[in-house]
Amino acid sequence: MAEKNNPYIKICGMTREEDALMALELGTDAIGMLFYEKSPRYVTKEQACAISQTVEKRNPAVLKVGLFVDADDAFVRDTLASVSLDVLQFHGSESEAFCGSFGLPYWKTVRPQRAEELPDAIAGYPSAAGILVDTWHPTKAGGTGETFDWSVLDGLQVQHLILAGGLNPENIAEAVDRVDPWAVDVCSGVEKSPGIKSRELMKKFIDEVHCV
Repeated sequence: MAEKNNPYIKICGMTREEDALMALELGTDAIGMLFYEKSPRYVTKEQACAISQTVEKRNPAVLKVGLFVDADDAFVRDTLASVSLDVLQFHGSESEAFCGSFGLPYWKTVRPQRAEELPDAIAGYPSAAGILVDTWHPTKAGGTGETFDWSVLDGLQVQHLILAGGLNPENIAEAVDRVDPWAVDVCSGVEKSPGIKSRELMKKFIDEVHCV
């Protein structure tokens, strides 16, 4: 039986340079920044630019991911003109054509309310570089801190599956063993408060992923 590869690790919701530096030192593969004003983890272009430059100086191999939720074309392009990003993550109802129109790889988040909706939701984005499956919530676009039933992913054929939704140091080993995702995405599970990361929790999370 072939050994599983450790998934890529993305720590999302970065709002401070010092937190990004801690994540780099601890071995994250990607950091995420939220360009969504309704989120408590929202970053301005100025904040994001400083974080992006810090990542590029310390470890340019770490992916800089920008997350948008139903933003218009002008907002995304204006952000890209100011902030160096490697991947775009779309977390709303954006079309495939919209997601692929910016000249960068993109990850599309799907949050199906019912398991039977998942295959069609994924099939709608064949050009995506990754499909991120997150917990459905009636009013929140993410960051709920709640897991979903991972069994809905059984049998799905997704080349680059990114698992999100309520992941934390206590459940990540089970999640990786159960789902075997290409990447994992954590946000509130490694925070002291919204947007403020905990070095201890980030270290424990990363260590747990690498030990699976």
